[in-house]
Formats: sequence, C-alpha cells, structure tokens
Amino acid sequence: METGDYGLWWLVILNTAIFLMFAFSFTKPKTKRDWRSFGAFSAFIVALFTEMYGFPLTIYLFSGVLTKYFPNVDWLTHNNGHLWETLLGLKGDPHFNILHIISNLVILAGFLIIASAWRVLYKSQQDHTLATTSAYSYVRHPQYIGFIFVMVGFLLQWPTLLTLIMFPVLVFMYTRLAFREEKEMEEQFGDEYKKYCEVVPAFIPVKKTRQFTY
Repeated sequence: METGDYGLWWLVILNTAIFLMFAFSFTKPKTKRDWRSFGAFSAFIVALFTEMYGFPLTIYLFSGVLTKYFPNVDWLTHNNGHLWETLLGLKGDPHFNILHIISNLVILAGFLIIASAWRVLYKSQQDHTLATTSAYSYVRHPQYIGFIFVMVGFLLQWPTLLTLIMFPVLVFMYTRLAFREEKEMEEQFGDEYKKYCEVVPAFIPVKKTRQFTY
C-alpha cells in the first residue's frame, strides 16, 4: 500500500521533531510527572504522523468497508487520508476547508494555553508561590487542557484508529495526574490552595466563576 503519498518517513521524523520540540520548549519537563505527561503526548504525536506520512494503518485496516461504501475514492492519496472531510463529502483541497481551518485554530489555541500557563508556573516555582494568575485564574490545570486542545485539533484534522484509542486514555491519565498534583499542592500550600480551589474550577471555566485574584 505504499504510494508516493505515503512512505515519506523523513516527513514523519521532521514533523514529529518540530511539534515535540515546540511542546518541549513550552513545558520543559523536570519531574517524573512532567515527563509522563510529555511522554504520553509524544506517543500521540508519533502515532499521528506515522499514519499521516508513513503507513496508513487505519485506512489499511478499514479498506474493505471504505471501498464498499465509497467505491470511487482512491484512499491511498494524502488528501483522502483526511477522513472526516472525505466521509462528510466535503469538496476541494482538505487543507483549506472549514474543518481543517477549525482544527488548526484549536491546535494553535492549545499551544497558546500551554505557553501562557508555563510562564506563570515557571515563575511561581522560582518564587515558591502558588500559580494563580493568567490561565491559572480561570482553571487549575490549564497545561493539561492545552494538551487536550492540541490532540482534539489533530483528531479533527487526521483521525486514526490509534489516536482515537489513545485520546480517552490520555485524558484519563491527565485527569489522574491533575488530582495527584492537587493533593501535593494542598500539602504544600494548605488553606491558601483550598481557597483557590473554591473559586477556580479544575478544568472547565463556568460563567458564575469569577477570575481569581490573590
């Protein structure tokens, strides 16, 4: 099943390296928890670009069903590898349709959240204080939300069997890491952190929640 649109392993390596270096520059993992979080995200990125440019495993596994319902589609072209666009019957270059544009905006938003959160977190770690400003004034775990945004964006852009399976597993893992982190913060900052948790939700900002001021 290797055509000119796949088997491009240099693109797999290049894109993986770019996105992982980009994510690493924002997160700068230090603790074991940081490395687990970054490692899980890295596995998602590797699986994504391996199918995007290397070997289309998902299309190979579902080729019988796809060919049955879409007999006139050449599933081995890169454009048709954008499964949502093809399955929804969207016309034109998939890189410029509305779904792809939305996915890029979601990915960008994710990286901006990660970057904003990291600056605050890094300063608070240097000062040995609680991170409560910027993104941390709206949710308690903006970095994990940023990673989830990036993954959702890529799933809108290029869904694969592996990444669809990995996504809920990673969300569950990030949730566990977040609550484990909260226990440590409560031990370290005590009532100050409890007051912060009373005002700021863990993951989803709600209308009734005001911005936390400290």
